[in-house]
Amino acid sequence: MTFKNREEAGRRLVERLVQYRDDPTAIILALPRGGVAVGYQLSLGLRLPLDVFITRKLGAPDNPEYALGAVSETGTIYLNPDAMAAYSGFRTDIEELVQVQRREIVRRKVLYRQDRHFPTLTDRIVILVDDGIATGSTFLAAAQSIRHLNPRRLIGAIPVGPMETIQEVRRQVDELVVLATPEPFLAVGNHYLDFAQVSDHDVVEYLNLADESLLDWKEQTHSSTASPPR
Repeated sequence: MTFKNREEAGRRLVERLVQYRDDPTAIILALPRGGVAVGYQLSLGLRLPLDVFITRKLGAPDNPEYALGAVSETGTIYLNPDAMAAYSGFRTDIEELVQVQRREIVRRKVLYRQDRHFPTLTDRIVILVDDGIATGSTFLAAAQSIRHLNPRRLIGAIPVGPMETIQEVRRQVDELVVLATPEPFLAVGNHYLDFAQVSDHDVVEYLNLADESLLDWKEQTHSSTASPPR
């Protein structure tokens, strides 16, 4: 399966998650940056609030694209056992990598949230979404972090990923919706016709548009259910 772009992937995920539409306890958390474009479509289609959950990959010192693990904005650190075994000689560098990414997390929190507080997740349905996974490190770090915040139900929503990683993610969530598990799996971007980089500006724009759309929907609903004047 090949997606035209992230927006199409998000709309396809809506079809699989329609039972959560208008659920007052549900919230969508997207992994920036690419996951926010997918999450925006989920927010529109399911009429649910959208926020980010900031998680940063810990790239190998000699190959930054290869994830040794990830660190989340709540402090959880996930280390990929296979990657750490392969890069055992770099173990002493992990703390330095973590500190670099924590500084980037702080920067993004200030930029993306614009003075908004992190949402309360206790006893809520959380739909965690990304544009795809490869090693799954960032998604797994996010899932483990969210678990500590006591949601009632944690749902993973992923357009595409390799079967081995998908099986690991499935063990960490209450429900997993995945659209494609192609074999061989080379990279997430190979399964999109348009996989252009999502900028910080785009992330802020998606979040603001999602807020506006949800507010408009609530106002329309309120107007349609209000008693007509006598």
